[in-house]
Amino acid sequence: MTAPAIQAFVERLAAVEAGPVCNNFFNRSVPANELRRRNLEIYLQEMLDRRPRVLLVGEAPGFRGMRITGVPFTNRTIIEGPVNRFGLFGPGKGYVLPPDAAGIAAEPTATVLWQVLEEVDFVPLLWSAFPWHPHQPGKPLSNRTPKPSETKLGTSFWQELAEIFGISSIVAVGNVAQHSLQRSGLAAPKIRHPAHGGRSGFKRGLEELLEGRLQD
Repeated sequence: MTAPAIQAFVERLAAVEAGPVCNNFFNRSVPANELRRRNLEIYLQEMLDRRPRVLLVGEAPGFRGMRITGVPFTNRTIIEGPVNRFGLFGPGKGYVLPPDAAGIAAEPTATVLWQVLEEVDFVPLLWSAFPWHPHQPGKPLSNRTPKPSETKLGTSFWQELAEIFGISSIVAVGNVAQHSLQRSGLAAPKIRHPAHGGRSGFKRGLEELLEGRLQD
């Protein structure tokens, strides 16, 4: 059974008017978004059961990743299984991909991120500074860096997740996330984003985090 706090969180996320060049893929105007809302609830409940102490905040969902699945830093391949070494995702959990996932290539950054998490044996809670999909005008199947005014809209959501989960440490993944966290008044440490050749830097940042050497 999903915790009431998680259900309320997802409903609030779905109600946001994200703007004309953004896609709130949780809202109730599209029937298939119900599957994404449910996928996110399942993920958050699975994570709540694992009691993570660290929240990694990334930039924004990509059109081949969370935009399709509803789950941060995932793609269709991760959701469809098999279950990973942390016992997350895969068949039998209730995750269902919406019809528009068909033919969408797997977002590579998500694959890299989970590979590295398994290598360092660490499973934090994952989220985004702007948890909706920003895209180029007139091009819904594209990605765009969210503006500061947009990431500000997402601030209360990562703050609420940190409260629900009793998070003790929040870490920015990349510059956009760090700047967003700083604008909210939080001096969070930053690690390299795994996209665009950032795999080794991301892994090194996680290792420093786990060794207690990551600085604000």
